Amino acid sequence: MLFIVVVSIALVVVLKASDLANQGSADPILRRQSLAIAQALLDEIGAKPFGSAATDVVAEGYTAGPVNSATRSLADDMDDYNGFSMNGIGTLGNVAVAGLANYSVSVSVTPAAFGGVPAGDGYRIGVSVTDPANRQMVLETYRARY
Repeated sequence: MLFIVVVSIALVVVLKASDLANQGSADPILRRQSLAIAQALLDEIGAKPFGSAATDVVAEGYTAGPVNSATRSLADDMDDYNGFSMNGIGTLGNVAVAGLANYSVSVSVTPAAFGGVPAGDGYRIGVSVTDPANRQMVLETYRARY
């Protein structure tokens, strides 16, 4: 009888540990996907010219300033992304990416001084991605006018 009790307790402990391990097994996938989304958006923004509100060239159908999902492809410089947010990940052409509907993104592009670069000649670009488990991943980079 004592043997059955000991084995039962051991089995419960092993199953509980297995359950906890299985609950966290999707975490690396969600984090990796969040990282890929954030890095792709940082690359997209970083590929734009430095620009400023004073030098914006406005494309037809677009007014200078924060972009949204529909006008993202018309952004002509980095500061246009300040305040950008997207619920569900889409391409530059605003086509939803399958499997990423439960992710959201927000972007900030703000003047920043760093390493001897004055605030007027530098930007801090931050991308925050929230995954389906409601965890945030934030990537930041700096860009200087050159």
